[in-house]
Amino acid sequence: MDKNQALVPWFRRGDIGGITYLVTNNIVNYLIVIATLSGVLKWPDKIVFGAVIPGMSIGLMLGCFYYAFMARRLSQKEGRADVTALPSGVSTPAMFVFLYGVIMPLHYALGDPEMAWSAGVAACFIGGFVEFCGGIIGPWLKKRIPRAALLGTVAGIGFIWMATQGVFDILGDPLIGLPVLFVAALGLFGGYMFPKQIPPLVIAIVGGIIYALCLGRIQPDFSGIGFYIPNPINSIEHLINGFAIVAPYLTIIIPVEIYNFIETLDNVEASNAAGDNYNVREAQFADGICTMLSALCGGVIPNTVWLGHAGLKKSEAGIGYSVISGAILGAAGVFGLFTFLNSVVPPAVCAITFLWCAVVMVAQAFKDNDKKHYAAIAVAMVPPVADYMYSQITGALSLANLQTAIQDSGFNEYDAEITQMIKDAGVMWNGVPASKSGAIIIGILLGTMVTFVIDKRLDKVGITALVGFVLSCFGFIHRASLGFYPTTQYAIGYLVIAILAFIFHAGRTSWFKAVEDFEYV
Repeated sequence: MDKNQALVPWFRRGDIGGITYLVTNNIVNYLIVIATLSGVLKWPDKIVFGAVIPGMSIGLMLGCFYYAFMARRLSQKEGRADVTALPSGVSTPAMFVFLYGVIMPLHYALGDPEMAWSAGVAACFIGGFVEFCGGIIGPWLKKRIPRAALLGTVAGIGFIWMATQGVFDILGDPLIGLPVLFVAALGLFGGYMFPKQIPPLVIAIVGGIIYALCLGRIQPDFSGIGFYIPNPINSIEHLINGFAIVAPYLTIIIPVEIYNFIETLDNVEASNAAGDNYNVREAQFADGICTMLSALCGGVIPNTVWLGHAGLKKSEAGIGYSVISGAILGAAGVFGLFTFLNSVVPPAVCAITFLWCAVVMVAQAFKDNDKKHYAAIAVAMVPPVADYMYSQITGALSLANLQTAIQDSGFNEYDAEITQMIKDAGVMWNGVPASKSGAIIIGILLGTMVTFVIDKRLDKVGITALVGFVLSCFGFIHRASLGFYPTTQYAIGYLVIAILAFIFHAGRTSWFKAVEDFEYV
């Protein structure tokens, strides 16, 4: 057979469902970004719709086009027409961490939306570079970081940032939120389908918008539709300025991008298992480059390969869905269509998707790991909670003009008197600032050590603790800024764990034996 005759067609019936999946879910992510930057932080439209959204759209469009090219090439190489392009989109976990862990604190600290945007652009560019490097070191890291630790930390982010906000937004507008949640849940959790295989999620979102319009909750606004050409020259200037501002947040950016490139690695490997043998490194390089190009155009959120390839393949999607979705998202960003969408989609409707994403992240952490590692997942989920608590508590106390100050530790904390008042009021504050700094890495470290304890590999616990010691020494964890801090209590604490672990490991065959087939529950 002539291989050229087996090329996957540019469009087929199954691509309709793929377009619905990719465009709908990406649009919801866009609306979350807009709601945070415009609604919460009050960034001006010239930054949000004139730079951030077009920049994101350019990155996504290029990613979709490149994955379609990879699929076309794979089809020609293997001589078959049943190839499905990788799904490309905004990384939802990374989006929440960037918005709430980087951009929001910077916005409140700087008091200047333009400077905060500069920092966000720099963070996105650095993230893209880390993602690119993931194509080189990703497989090596994946072999050494237990899935329980990695997925547990991500599940913590999903649960505390995404699920809680989703439920709160739904219950904040129950007349719209609760019925929409029910309809969406029929498909997301029950597997129901409307005639013609239309997913209930699509009906929930579209029906929710119509329902809100009938209730008079939304007012369509076409005034923002226009032509927003990204200005790379302007963005490069802000990128350079942003590097200095964002440097203290490398402890947040680097680990979330490590997660991001491992997410890409996992999802590409899942596509290989489904029958499409894509090159993992090429996909990671593409993600990194598209993210950096997005930042150069003003974007602040990284790209990734999404989950769902197996489902898209099962529904017989090909490459047309990727090409058309990329064109739709690119055009929507450049022509300002998201200003209109933002005016017609209530927060309670947006909340459905990121509640679903959070539930999937938590469920996946437990589903994809052995039952004996559940304790490690639970421990790894905790540090991201500190990040959430810190933001909520300091945000609330700022209303009382209780200002934080940089302490000797480098943390932005309250003085001893106010700290004691917080504790006396029953607020869990002790250790929260220290746990916030580098929360993702801390979660991975703790989850990794618990995993190796369960696996009775105390030598690996010692090695992991030494990694914690080094990271703590240089301020990647438990510090507000990078530096050299070898005598902090945290650094010494990790060093003590390492020494004890190696001693106990040495006695594993004589005086310190473990119970065989031990179950902790």
